[in-house]
Amino acid sequence: MTPAETRGASTPAADAPTGSRSVTLDPPPVTRREPPAEPREPAVPTTEPVAPAARRRWRWRWTRRRIDLVVYAGFLLAAIWVTSGIWADPAGRVAALYSSDPAQVQFFLAHSVRVVLHGEFPFFTEQFNYPDGVNLMANTAILALGIPMVPVTLLFGPAVSFVALVTIGLAGTAAAWYRVLSRHLVRHRPAAAVGAWFCGFSPAMLSHANWHPNIISQFLLPFIVWRVLVLTRSARPVRDGALLALLVVVQAFINEEILLFTALALGVFLLAVLVQQRERWAAAWRPLGVGLAVCAVLAGALLAYPLWVQFAGPMAYHGLSDAVRDYGNDIAAFVAPGSPTFGGNERANVNLAPNYSEENAFFGWSLSLLAVGIVVWLRRDVMVRALAATGLFFAVLSLGERISWWDRDLAAGPWELLVRLPLLDAVVPTRFGLITSVTVAVLLAYAVRSAWVLRGVERRTARTLTAAGLVFALLPIAPMPLRVTTRPPVPEFITADRWRQYVGPDQTLVSVPVPAMGNTDPMRWAASTDLDFKIPGGYFLAPRNGVTGDPGRFGGRRSGIGEVLADVASTGRTPKLDDRQRRRFLDELRHWNAAVVVLPVDEQNAEPLRRTVEQLVGPARQELDVWVWDVRTLTGRSA
Repeated sequence: MTPAETRGASTPAADAPTGSRSVTLDPPPVTRREPPAEPREPAVPTTEPVAPAARRRWRWRWTRRRIDLVVYAGFLLAAIWVTSGIWADPAGRVAALYSSDPAQVQFFLAHSVRVVLHGEFPFFTEQFNYPDGVNLMANTAILALGIPMVPVTLLFGPAVSFVALVTIGLAGTAAAWYRVLSRHLVRHRPAAAVGAWFCGFSPAMLSHANWHPNIISQFLLPFIVWRVLVLTRSARPVRDGALLALLVVVQAFINEEILLFTALALGVFLLAVLVQQRERWAAAWRPLGVGLAVCAVLAGALLAYPLWVQFAGPMAYHGLSDAVRDYGNDIAAFVAPGSPTFGGNERANVNLAPNYSEENAFFGWSLSLLAVGIVVWLRRDVMVRALAATGLFFAVLSLGERISWWDRDLAAGPWELLVRLPLLDAVVPTRFGLITSVTVAVLLAYAVRSAWVLRGVERRTARTLTAAGLVFALLPIAPMPLRVTTRPPVPEFITADRWRQYVGPDQTLVSVPVPAMGNTDPMRWAASTDLDFKIPGGYFLAPRNGVTGDPGRFGGRRSGIGEVLADVASTGRTPKLDDRQRRRFLDELRHWNAAVVVLPVDEQNAEPLRRTVEQLVGPARQELDVWVWDVRTLTGRSA
């Protein structure tokens, strides 16, 4: 029987907790029998010098702990390498292609400061989109990341916290997968390091590292996977279900979509295993059922109120905006290298993904072929077949409602049948490719482990071919530093607290242009002050018509003058405004409780914007680096 044929059974992990056993995806590592250590002489004082060679042997001995530390350090250095362009100037640099999501995340980080220091309600805020507010549970406010980062945000600002979270997300995800793979699933350090590397630095993770620290912060997922597998053979399912519930609750406050993906992937994987080995169900159903029931009750109790706020509270929405609901991968995306990789090409990837932060496949030809080769080589292994089925299933779903090849529509996709189901209507389908990335990572770990346990003549050949295959597959998609660009600094008018002379409680500072999806700089201004002033509008998801339960859309109520100013900012043309538009602008200023209107002097097309606003509320006054209009007398408000 070959090693691949023996890999169907699982063995308990050596360091699994008492009362539960860890499911391994490989046989126990083959260890070499070493001669017994010679008894040590008792330590006695001596004046004889210790031999230099002996000191070197003791100093450079590679223990398991030191190997682990080196691997963790490698992941951290790689994450710093990827984010090095932003670390050079966190406040002045951002991803080159789009800056709205980082500004939104920085706003959420500042909100976490207010939750901790001022006891503000964590799940809803009126600090932007005033006075309607924003449902933060429905907008992934990353409380489980933002609250631990409060000291960093207070000391260094939300921009530093943002890049720190991106770095921690990449390195932490790789480190967590290495821990679980090396201790509980594969139980082989080189194999675990390879699989964990791809989990943390796959093209999909690098793509989301531009804007989405909540999506790349997947360091709880391997532990959730492990605890579910433990439940299939647990002797203490109540305790193990409670531990799983705690992990689920924390992950829900990082990113619910990734939590849903994990649950779906585990369901498909376990089903694929049971279809092949039905006898496993007899032993697994009782502890798994008890543990999942305990997890559902406990996690449901802890999350009941936050989820009520999310789905039934003020400004809750049902279903994603049409702008992102049909985001899907092109089939060609699976054989193209990702843009932020060594072999990537942004121009070549145009139209293969919805945008550059959603390159959720992009394995390249070499890795795609290697993954297929691994499945063929280890096809007799039950776990390999289950992993392959899981990865393929979600790769197909990631194609979205229309299946395309090099931007040419071929047919309707299966996602068209699922997109309107509850919960799934809030999923971005292209992100199912993240599940496929994890299955490919575990297959890579399998291949390395299988090559290392071979004996005889095949051993050296298998190791050589495996190493060559890894270089061939992973080098084209090796991570590169994220491309960055500069962004306007926060005006001195804000950093010097000059705004406090105008804006009082429940009043707003209105920027020109008005904050919106394409103009999120004012959100950074507010975040730099720990949200001490409110702003109208902003970048967020809200009910389409402002009624709780409506389908979602980006942004709040339509602003007529906001659209006029946005057009002036993009075209540079000054319109001739009539009395009706002046009255409408004054009505909106009153609705926003506006105290002051602010236009940075270095804003794009600042002069046409200034002339436009002056038609509405009169002459501006320059104060430091902004044009200011004090509108308190027009809105009937006093500071």
